[in-house]
Amino acid sequence: MDTMTTTLRQYINGQWTNGQGAGISTAAASDAQQVIARGQAATAEQVQQAFASAAAAQASWAKLPMAERGGYLLAAAQHLREHSEQFGEELALEEGKTRAEGIGEVLRAAQILAYYAGESERAAGTVYQSPRAGEQILVTHKPLGVVGVITPFNFPIGIPAWKIAPALVFGNTVVFKPASLVPLLAIRLVESLHAAGLPAGVVNLVIGPGALGDCFLADEHLAGLSFTGSTGVGRQLCAAAAARGIPVQAEMGGKNASVVLADADLDLASEQVLYGAFRSTGQKCTATSRLILDASIADAFLAKLTGLLDAWVTGDPLDPAVQMGPLVDAKAAGAARASLAQALAEGAELIYQGRGPAQESFMAPHILLLAPTEAGRNNIAWREEFFAPILCVTVVDGREAAFAAAQDTQFGLSLALFTRDLSAALEAQNQLDVGILHVNSESAGADPHVPFGGAKASGFGPKEQGAAAREFYTHTTTVYLKG
Repeated sequence: MDTMTTTLRQYINGQWTNGQGAGISTAAASDAQQVIARGQAATAEQVQQAFASAAAAQASWAKLPMAERGGYLLAAAQHLREHSEQFGEELALEEGKTRAEGIGEVLRAAQILAYYAGESERAAGTVYQSPRAGEQILVTHKPLGVVGVITPFNFPIGIPAWKIAPALVFGNTVVFKPASLVPLLAIRLVESLHAAGLPAGVVNLVIGPGALGDCFLADEHLAGLSFTGSTGVGRQLCAAAAARGIPVQAEMGGKNASVVLADADLDLASEQVLYGAFRSTGQKCTATSRLILDASIADAFLAKLTGLLDAWVTGDPLDPAVQMGPLVDAKAAGAARASLAQALAEGAELIYQGRGPAQESFMAPHILLLAPTEAGRNNIAWREEFFAPILCVTVVDGREAAFAAAQDTQFGLSLALFTRDLSAALEAQNQLDVGILHVNSESAGADPHVPFGGAKASGFGPKEQGAAAREFYTHTTTVYLKG
């Protein structure tokens, strides 16, 4: 891919403008010396301008018929499809996932925009019977107003799309801050909305360090905040928003398990665990990072999994022969290596290490074995999210012990269960406290028409995507209607 350095700019009130803060740049995930975009960060004053323009545009935007608002999303979706190869390659270069995954994410963002464009053809509210003659009771939905959107690095266009699309179609305006590591794909998404003719002020983009998020919570126009990121940061934002009475939708950390029971199809399970743990270099909140195996199949399963990993190629994400690229930057890779060293010092056994480039942002697949003891359960590899291609394994006896191990975490985002037994699947559905349960498929993955989000420390507020998005981006008015 031939690359040119792109200028990083802010998008405020329908205009692209230079930031007025410190210089910022983004580099290729695999090579910090390859700068792919540079510019200047937004200032607190520019964030205020963004919120003011969003507030000024909100009433007229909300008055448009929903079908007309959806038309802008359809046009932006088409723009993304037409540029999917370019944008997907840029995503792979900037974030580190493979070219195929990058293009797939751009196309998924287009799918999400198109899905919400169809909201005008779905039910708009509810009619209830009244106990009084000649009266109807209606429940209608109104937009919150100006919504702040703060997104992480790992899905630099997919996650912004699944927040911004419902916010817009339900009549809100948006101020959007992407992760500072991946501003280029945020620009591409906003460019697509701009190309669709979106009215000025409806979407505003501010690029800069994480501290800009504090400006969101301080702004008088903020009516709601949608955040995806770490549990620690998410809880800080939730607390600050609660002090102002502002609703928050927060999708936070995960320490997701895959459970392989004695009756599982091991060929299917080993393939799906491989994908769940190591696609996108493990940088997914829904990635499999804990593997719970029934003792009767543990050796056979690990032989299959490591056999697949022997053919797993880690390298240049733009090379079509590569299955796994680098982590997002050298800092992330260094943190992952430090966590791996701590896990080994705490008693984990390294049972597999793959091959990969020697560059500092790369990390090959690793598998750790933890004893099914209190010491194993207290190991950092069992407790903390690494966001890296590190899979920790424990071996148990029977379904009950497997489910207990799966629940042994503060998080509750996603879980994958591999079994041929319908009763085991039903028991998991009833007993396991997670937001997403996959039966005989990998732990990662989300469709735009169904709710996405976690339980326990993995989520706060209404779920994302599907009909659930309306629960956050609108509030209800109950109307007692009598002639």
